[in-house]
Amino acid sequence: MAGAVIAIVGRPNVGKSTLFNRLVGRREAIVDDRPGVTRDRREGAASLGGAEFTVVDTAGLEDAPAGALEAAMRRQTEAALTGADAALFLIDARAGITALDRHFAAWLRRGPAPVVLAANKAEAARGMEGALEAYELGFGAPVAISAEHGEGLAGLYEALAPFVEAPPPEEDEDEDEDEAAGPLKLAIVGRPNVGKSTLINRLLGEDRLLTGPEPGVTRDAIAVEWIWKGRPVRLVDTAGLRRRARVQDRIERLSAADTDRAIRFAEVVVLLLDAADGLERQDLAIAARTIEEGRALLLAANKWDLVRDAPEVLGGLRDRIETSLPQVRDVPLLTVSAVSGRGIDRLVRTAFESREVWSRRIPTGALNRWLREALEAHPPPIVRGRRLKLRYAAQIKRRPPTVAIFGSRPSAVPESYVRYLANGLRRDFDLPGVPIRILLRAGANPYAEEGQR
Repeated sequence: MAGAVIAIVGRPNVGKSTLFNRLVGRREAIVDDRPGVTRDRREGAASLGGAEFTVVDTAGLEDAPAGALEAAMRRQTEAALTGADAALFLIDARAGITALDRHFAAWLRRGPAPVVLAANKAEAARGMEGALEAYELGFGAPVAISAEHGEGLAGLYEALAPFVEAPPPEEDEDEDEDEAAGPLKLAIVGRPNVGKSTLINRLLGEDRLLTGPEPGVTRDAIAVEWIWKGRPVRLVDTAGLRRRARVQDRIERLSAADTDRAIRFAEVVVLLLDAADGLERQDLAIAARTIEEGRALLLAANKWDLVRDAPEVLGGLRDRIETSLPQVRDVPLLTVSAVSGRGIDRLVRTAFESREVWSRRIPTGALNRWLREALEAHPPPIVRGRRLKLRYAAQIKRRPPTVAIFGSRPSAVPESYVRYLANGLRRDFDLPGVPIRILLRAGANPYAEEGQR
């Protein structure tokens, strides 16, 4: 077996062995309702969405005293994570988040492998609610799946693709060309009652969606096909997102899940603000969720025609964005009025421009010249007496721009240095307002001839 290694981890009886069997295509691991059936880690050749990789089934993570059998099982899990390209952290969506899930989420954050969160057993309504709760674990949007019924595997592939897909050769730089020329998938998101449906009605020139002064009029994500100056757009209006503690009603919880799906299937997300309220904590949470999903982000301050001291309000918004969203620099901030139509054309035009940036391909030669200059300007740190070496870079995915950098001891590269590289990429290749993902991989140039290695 070769290729990437994905370790399935989680507390006992969340469905790890069932998922393992699903990925390898046969019943290799014993499955039982009783916890603790799996004790040793098991490897298998897996296939998902055309990608081939090695999957490792591990014992259930137990918080056990040293010397106990459970502690030995946990050491097996730790060994599996050490050699893995990513950890697939599985939780039971029907049971919701437990104290043990939280404990091992904290443990995984300190570990060597990046984490993909999956909420298993999410085929029922309670499962969807449990998947929503998984946001609190801090690994971004959970992938809702049912290992037993084979549901949600497309979303799982999308989450694992950066780790299991080999970097494409340079002649494949036309990937996703048809998608980039297709309809702009534009989601309008924000807190309740900031004017999302009014904005879409203004764009369409008709009262297509219900509006009202009370929050929560919109429940479902509504997709509307539209043409803007000869260019197709698929608009998505969404239910307003509120702070998690205030999402008590079951219907509203499902509406929030619908909004999450709208963000996930969008290309560009417009976060609509109420200019009078400024940028609130929940706005920042929605922006962070959009960035985690890898979508291009625009901020639009609505009801601008009601603002009195425009320069001061605009300056305050820009300062708050700069300090509160450091992970995405230069997010476009536009001022609009959904009621009067002010700034609407500029908003749509900027959305198309953001999709172009989000879909951009950086030539491999230019990328590696940039990497050499970045390393010379600010060399990687010395760890345990040896300087970390980064040798080669390749863009493995667009939408958002995703770059794999190959070198020695990738797990030892500090997060601060990864941010330095991401900020340099954004600045030097003009990538404002879109997430940039950098994946550190062990090894040398994967395209070099044997004699050149």
